[in-house]
Amino acid sequence: MQIWKIAGCCLLTVCSLSVTAQMKNPLPAGPPVGTTATPAAALDSQLSLIELEMMGAVKAMPAEKFGFAPSAAIFVPGQKTEFPTVRTFAQQATHVAEANYFFANIWSGLKPDVDVKGIEKLTNKDDVVAALAGSFAFAHKAVATITPANAWVVIKSPEPGFATQATLAAFLVAHANDHYGQMVEYLRMNAIVPPASQ
Repeated sequence: MQIWKIAGCCLLTVCSLSVTAQMKNPLPAGPPVGTTATPAAALDSQLSLIELEMMGAVKAMPAEKFGFAPSAAIFVPGQKTEFPTVRTFAQQATHVAEANYFFANIWSGLKPDVDVKGIEKLTNKDDVVAALAGSFAFAHKAVATITPANAWVVIKSPEPGFATQATLAAFLVAHANDHYGQMVEYLRMNAIVPPASQ
């Protein structure tokens, strides 16, 4: 009986490695293991990952569902949750786009070449996708300004506590991950499998 368990585990391991080998990683390879990465390279790697996941999710949602938001009708009767302030799918994406510009501007000093305040009014899928993509491009430029010399310099924080260029860049990534998780739920509620989960 023990030999069959071992054989089964070996088979599962081989199958898992085979599937992993077949997956194509669209992200660039990082520096070799054991070497020291620059702060910009390390942060940009995390930014690229959430960009890939979020842009896939936004493109996967049909245009007619960009106004979708969870409502009381979806959940159990009598639930006491307030739904009027829940963001639509488009608002989730535009909120992240605005935040990307906001945080990246604070640590880098770079000026956005778009009307950031106008982003929140976007509802059309093509416009929302373009705005989100532009905000990630801007964030990549801002991350490139982070160096070993300035990464840990304390800067004015938009949130309670204090921030450095590196921690604010990490917060931008964390913020995007937070909203990506919400957007995944929106996709699932509409019977759409997020591309990152396929």
